[in-house]
Amino acid sequence: MLLLGIDIGTSSVKVCVVDAESQSVIASAQYPDEESPITSLQTGWAEQSPYMWWQQTQQALALCYKKGGYDPKNILAIGIAYQMHGLVLVDKDHQILRDSIIWCDSRAVEIGDKAFGDIGTETCLSHMLNSPGNFTASKLAWVKQNEPAVYAQIDKIMLPGDYIAMKLTGEITTSASALSEGIFFDFRSNGLSKDIVDYFGFSDKLFPPVKPVFSPHGRVTADVASLLGLTAGIPVTYKAGDQPNNALSLNVLKPGEVAATAGTSGVIYGVSDQLAYDKQSRVNTFAHVNYTNERKRLGVLLCINGTGSLYRWVKNTFGASLTYRQMNELAETAPMGSDGLRILPFGNGAERMLNNKQIGAQLHNIDLNLHTPTHIFRAAQEGIACAFRYGLDIMRGNGITPTVIRAGKTNMFLSALFTQTFVNATGVPVELYNNDGSLGAALGAGIGAGIFPSQAEAFSKAERIGYIEPTNTEAFEAVYQDWKTILEKHLEGLQDNKKQETGQEFTK
Repeated sequence: MLLLGIDIGTSSVKVCVVDAESQSVIASAQYPDEESPITSLQTGWAEQSPYMWWQQTQQALALCYKKGGYDPKNILAIGIAYQMHGLVLVDKDHQILRDSIIWCDSRAVEIGDKAFGDIGTETCLSHMLNSPGNFTASKLAWVKQNEPAVYAQIDKIMLPGDYIAMKLTGEITTSASALSEGIFFDFRSNGLSKDIVDYFGFSDKLFPPVKPVFSPHGRVTADVASLLGLTAGIPVTYKAGDQPNNALSLNVLKPGEVAATAGTSGVIYGVSDQLAYDKQSRVNTFAHVNYTNERKRLGVLLCINGTGSLYRWVKNTFGASLTYRQMNELAETAPMGSDGLRILPFGNGAERMLNNKQIGAQLHNIDLNLHTPTHIFRAAQEGIACAFRYGLDIMRGNGITPTVIRAGKTNMFLSALFTQTFVNATGVPVELYNNDGSLGAALGAGIGAGIFPSQAEAFSKAERIGYIEPTNTEAFEAVYQDWKTILEKHLEGLQDNKKQETGQEFTK
């Protein structure tokens, strides 16, 4: 029995074929090798072509098939993970109306902030558990306000994974988890948010039918089966955003369990059974993959946009001839604290944990007679780890107090230095596993198809490959406090500038 997992990422599409009995990967592939382009027509904008995702999915599946070792006819179910929050719009013929406004696009921040005030902070937080902020609902409102001709043609709105499922099956569905990540879901009524829909003037008809995450979301059509070398009729039995999917792949399903990722963005994701929220909406709460009306499981999510995206910029700017492994090895030769060099990793759009401010990435305390690219490599890793600590302290204030964090040994967690720095910064041990988004999607498909008797059983054979404990925490605490002081002074300066611009205070 084989399962197919597809992970639609910002940088690439990954696929894998998994043997359900052993829970092991038989073959996997990624396309493209280089990071996918993001179109930015204006500062703070970020778009990708959904058609590009579909083309990349086809290429990744072809590469996987070439590696051999399996018969596609034995694939019983398909699961899809995807970059969260991206707005995909199609007309009645399922044709794309515009490029997707993706997760790190900041154009709708003001629209979301205004809705937060107009609808009422208490209503938004107690019902949606979030501010509309920069999420999918606000992005759709931006299209309605700025591209009325496009908006008038919309038949259905969806997220990136819904689009790939539509291309495979011809059907469009959603879930409570998907609606919640777009801030379309009311946790009190357990349905589409009337407050959001009425405020923005959206039609209920724009939203696809709601199904459980683990359930049939359509079957592969004959034409697509012929195109991809699959068997017609294979069901898509799982769809989830990349962060809840990552948590699933690490068997983070129960209240108190916590997962982390450090890819293009960085995330700490904790599971709760409480309808709790951060009053400033700096961390966000969404329906987890195993959320039901009767058994509420929420994912409390801290996101840092500028994680792997910062490290990619550092590589392109200071280490273009190096591999990431070589950069990591060089970073290990610099001293802890990078001889005073500090980096704020916030240059990839508005940061939720900074109250949706777009402050840009910054390098501080550069000594032209001392600092080298090696220092920058280490300072980038330390800055990202400090940002995780800053956000985790916010989560701790909202009841998420992890004693251990699970992570896949991938992306930045491939670096021993980064992993140890993350642990030292947060003060929390990390368990490492061999997992990725496509593996989680494949095993999620097995749950949705009823192949596994329980959700936990799908991950019963996962093996921990590393356990990293904090060391030198006092020494790194001094680094963190210095980094935090720089950040807070900068945020205070932004606030003072805003007051002057709005005439709230002035000097003669």
